[in-house]
Amino acid sequence: MSRIDPLLQLVLPFVVVGALLLLFRWTARGGRSLAPRPARSGAPDEYGLLAPVAAPADGREALRLAALLEQAGVRNTLVETTQGLRIMVWQDQAPAARDLLQGHNH
Repeated sequence: MSRIDPLLQLVLPFVVVGALLLLFRWTARGGRSLAPRPARSGAPDEYGLLAPVAAPADGREALRLAALLEQAGVRNTLVETTQGLRIMVWQDQAPAARDLLQGHNH
């Protein structure tokens, strides 16, 4: 044990410093962050599987239309796009949502 102990005392600091240097290099890599980027507004057709079903004039109208969809069981989200507010739903629910909203507006 007496032979290993001095060797361990000599090598262990180098191992710890080496591990810290590797950790520092990993965390200090340029261009990649573990923190999410701020949200960016896009065009209404840039939201993947979501489809726009309404373009409310203001926040109050958006909440009213979203509540109508919620009551009908249609999940929706309000998005601030580059072209203004849009209520988005899943693409397979878009026709029913549009019918529901058009029927309520007339």
